[in-house]
Amino acid sequence: MKKNRRFYLTLAVIATLFLFGCSSGDSSNENETPPERTFEDVEKDFSALEVKEGISDFSIPVPGGLAWNFRVIAPDISDGTKKPLFVNLHGAAGGDPNAHKSTSCYVEPGLEGIEAFVISPNGGTNQWQEPINQSQVVGLVTLALKYWDIDPTKVVVLGYSNGGNGSWFYAETRPELFSAGIPMASSYSTIGPDGQPRKIDIPLYVIHGENDELFPLAETQAWVDQSVEAGSTIEFVVAPGLTHNQACDYVPYLKDAIEWLNTSVW
Repeated sequence: MKKNRRFYLTLAVIATLFLFGCSSGDSSNENETPPERTFEDVEKDFSALEVKEGISDFSIPVPGGLAWNFRVIAPDISDGTKKPLFVNLHGAAGGDPNAHKSTSCYVEPGLEGIEAFVISPNGGTNQWQEPINQSQVVGLVTLALKYWDIDPTKVVVLGYSNGGNGSWFYAETRPELFSAGIPMASSYSTIGPDGQPRKIDIPLYVIHGENDELFPLAETQAWVDQSVEAGSTIEFVVAPGLTHNQACDYVPYLKDAIEWLNTSVW
């Protein structure tokens, strides 16, 4: 009953985010626009996706005349066992329509040998924490948990740069969906409006380049240390010599993060 209640609560949140992120428009002229899509329409399309082992790219129309564009990397599911799910959030891409397809740099080699699903959504020009992207990320995870063979205790959000910031955000705000977060090259304040550090309820493995010129190491490390003092469980790893634009060089550190998941979280 608890799982069902969580699932329907999540659906309600997604529906609210859809309404928040889309304008209603003028419905007085019935011939002007087609009927608005609903979350039920989105769910029906998702449930019909033909997900095969390997890489597949999909697009699902959603309310507001928008679309979820995302890549799925699927494992062999013939053994019938439930697999982990990794949600990969790309860095700021200026609205690149193919940003979600950029998985060959660190995601694919970093997760090589792991029998897991990967969902890589396209965030468009919006930040990952904005309502329009919350509806996409939460919606995709919720539907994947419902329709694919995924272990709900092994759902991880990861990302680089802007995607790393998004990883912090979802780790903090959606602990009922995610079991861990892996932010890379990120900048996310853990200090609340009251000036006090915030505790994050799920464990994180935070990786940061020593010479990151966009997000200074000292600032990110301070936020990590303060959140740890508040009770968070965070492994902080410094990548020696790496600057902000060396995402592909994070592969060995991502592999270490997977080992951390297997030995310390799962």
